[in-house]
Amino acid sequence: MAQYQITVDSQLLHQLFLSNSQDTGVAKLLESVLNQVLQAQATEQLGAEPYERTKERQGYRNGTYPHQLTTRVGTITLRVPRIRGGKFSTELFARYQRSEQALVLALMEMVVNGVSTRKVAQITEELCGTEFSKSTVSELCKRLDPLVTAWNNRPLDDHPFPFVIVDALVLKVREESRVRSRGALIGIGVNTDGYREVLGLMLGDSESEAS
Repeated sequence: MAQYQITVDSQLLHQLFLSNSQDTGVAKLLESVLNQVLQAQATEQLGAEPYERTKERQGYRNGTYPHQLTTRVGTITLRVPRIRGGKFSTELFARYQRSEQALVLALMEMVVNGVSTRKVAQITEELCGTEFSKSTVSELCKRLDPLVTAWNNRPLDDHPFPFVIVDALVLKVREESRVRSRGALIGIGVNTDGYREVLGLMLGDSESEAS
């Protein structure tokens, strides 16, 4: 495990112990420490300190770019190093990316289960301390479209279905700036083993034989 030498200035310590909001002080301290870790990792990968002349140097720094990270003590801004002609790699964001992916999947599941995008935005703001707009939630849920399309177009001739049941669920949907009732038609097949499987879904005008 790599060891890094971290320095903390007196101003940060003063803010940590005397700030009215302790979380603010901890966030600033965390931001400082992680930025120092990123710079130390860049030095390891390049084999040289900034402006150091050495035969072991593997590349050159090319500034930094900001990367916001939402933590339990607030949102911090990290300065991620750029490497000229190469790519800076770090494991620092791996756990964050897994948590972020879990959050995105949870947002999608809420929408699939009928929670409105407005309510999802309110819930995430209360739980995470950061705001997700309705449009952001909608954009995230667009990732479901390819999965739904693939499922809807899958072949059904692999297994026979001796029995097919068709039912409908009346829903309120918004079409052309109007809210109207539509029938969500559901086809359910019973295979030769006696198990039911949803064959497909489509919207109809009503729960009628014609639809």
